[in-house]
Amino acid sequence: MSLDIRDWIVYNYTRSALYKKKGDFLVSEVTKKVKIMEEHQDRSLRGRVFEKLREDILSGVYKDCDELREITIGEEMGVSRTPVREALRQLELEGLVKIIPNKGAYVTGITPKDVQDIYMIRSILEGMCARWATEHITPEQIEQLEEIVLLSEFHLKKDKDKVVQVSDLDGKFHHVLYEASNSRIMEHTLSDFHKYVKMARMLSVGAKNRAEKSIEEHKAILEAIKKGDADEAERLANLHIMHVMENLHIEIED
Repeated sequence: MSLDIRDWIVYNYTRSALYKKKGDFLVSEVTKKVKIMEEHQDRSLRGRVFEKLREDILSGVYKDCDELREITIGEEMGVSRTPVREALRQLELEGLVKIIPNKGAYVTGITPKDVQDIYMIRSILEGMCARWATEHITPEQIEQLEEIVLLSEFHLKKDKDKVVQVSDLDGKFHHVLYEASNSRIMEHTLSDFHKYVKMARMLSVGAKNRAEKSIEEHKAILEAIKKGDADEAERLANLHIMHVMENLHIEIED
């Protein structure tokens, strides 16, 4: 075999090896990207299942001690059992579900003691939130709050039995305040608390004359914020939560 032929064989062998290496690299990169996409999809599905189940638990669709079956939930939401299982584990971390090995997952929900604790904490944080909102609120957020108050009064005058609409507007009022505090931690914490006591809030707003008083309290808080009176806004926000607690017959601790 001549030297030229040997060189040609070595050259082609080397080129073939390089192409193979390059091909393996490309396959590896594609595999990585597919894996990342699958993981992202799994997280999205888990998040969707988690949010739906949490909302259903907190709104009373699922009652205390109800069993949450992976197969049933998966079929209802059009997902596999994996994101359902992961969502249930996340709900267990939040104390809304208890997973019993070899038996299943059961709703634990929010207890009366949980509601009491949440409102006690809210009575402090809502005042602080109103104070911070006084310092950071934007003209757009003030307009939002004014519109919410007007809509609340409209719905209440039109139909005093529209508890759901008034309760939703009550929630929107507080959420705008949380955003206006200019604190992600404050907004996240109070938003979660607000979700946890959804049923209690509806009971409170639905009680006789409480909706009217709640709207008047919102108006007073808003006026204090518009005037730039942080002390008054904090005092009124604290008092607002205290009134809700009294309405729900939650004992106020010293």
